[in-house]
Amino acid sequence: MNTKTSKTKLTVMIGIFSAIAFLLQCLGSMMGIRVGGFLDVEISDVPALIISFAYGPLAGVLVELIKNVLHLSISSTGFIGEFANFIITGILCFVAGLTYKYHKSFKGAILSLILATVAISLSGVLVNLFIMLPLYMKDTDFSQKLSICLKLILPFNAAKGIVLSGITMLIYKKISKFIK
Repeated sequence: MNTKTSKTKLTVMIGIFSAIAFLLQCLGSMMGIRVGGFLDVEISDVPALIISFAYGPLAGVLVELIKNVLHLSISSTGFIGEFANFIITGILCFVAGLTYKYHKSFKGAILSLILATVAISLSGVLVNLFIMLPLYMKDTDFSQKLSICLKLILPFNAAKGIVLSGITMLIYKKISKFIK
């Protein structure tokens, strides 16, 4: 495959996976399952993880960016929710995709998803503690914000990473030959 064909295929795959991710995000938002009143339970990051494995970390981050830009058209968070989702899940895809790029094996996939889960767990706390919660909760003191991060956001992102990793492991190898 020549360079022009491979760039075209990559662009098409990013578009397709962004659309799938956006539809999954819409479905998750419509279901209205929330933790703590503001953390949506949904699986829209699986397409970005899959494309991160297939095409590298930047492809997954681009899927996350496009998904969240599209979600702005139906969101009520004033960009804050989409920004948080992009930063945290962008880190998930970047870490998973970068690790898998250098360790393309079953063990490498597991390692990449474990590291990505740890990364979103920690980055979720930091991003929410220092950026997101101060935007939503201007008058709340730091100790309360820290408590929210440690008791709600940390376990939520850890569980989210585990679930997304499990789904990705079940799906990726079965479809990888069709998307590469």
